[in-house]
Amino acid sequence: MSLKQNPKNIVNDAILKEISDAIGSLEFGTVTIKVHGSKIIQIEVTEKRRFDDVWRVEEGGGI
Repeated sequence: MSLKQNPKNIVNDAILKEISDAIGSLEFGTVTIKVHGSKIIQIEVTEKRRFDDVWRVEEGGGI
């Protein structure tokens, strides 16, 4: 992957804050940044919740 220098500032402080908040709110998951025409148009947050410690098969938990 090569990084090209773009003279236009395509990421403003509001977008950086949204991305930072999205990452900071996750314990497990993904943050996807969609770009169209060299501009960030959408941020998607997919959160995963893990129940490994709550549902132990040996103890009769789970499915």
